[in-house]
Amino acid sequence: MGRSTEWIPALWSDVFNELLYEDNQLDYEDQWTLTFSYSQTDKVTKEERKRGWKVYAHCARGKFQCASCRKTWPSARVVVLFRYRLQRGRGTVIMRPFGQACRRCQDGFELGGFSENEVEHALLRVFAKIRKNCYGEDDDDDDDVSSTESTIVRTRPHEKGLCEACRMGICCEDDEDDD
Repeated sequence: MGRSTEWIPALWSDVFNELLYEDNQLDYEDQWTLTFSYSQTDKVTKEERKRGWKVYAHCARGKFQCASCRKTWPSARVVVLFRYRLQRGRGTVIMRPFGQACRRCQDGFELGGFSENEVEHALLRVFAKIRKNCYGEDDDDDDDVSSTESTIVRTRPHEKGLCEACRMGICCEDDEDDD
């Protein structure tokens, strides 16, 4: 499946459920759900921390399309924020994708589209964090991330002024050196 420019929450939900129930990525007796919140931040208050909330920001590859001029652009720096916790046998993952603005129009932030492979990669990283932070397993997926990241081809520098996550101070742009 190619990379769509359309934000499709159902794709994320479907892949989440497939990985969870068919591939047994969290092979425990707990029930996990994925929901979306388009206003959450990476800040976890003391009260939220006491209630078990953790945050993971993933840097994904996506494709965008401006609603005004229809221009499309790819990005290897799309932040997808996950907030998760396990409490009394029920696990909750709340996801927020961050948008980017069109260089031409700058009318607002567009949410990107993602390939099924990219969605699966992001969710596997979240499941690794959940296994580590909620179940005490080792996070041994780091090798996976570096091999995937090395295939990214960057043709332009990241434009911080057009990135919603940069404006909020949580972009992954500084996480890796640009070649």
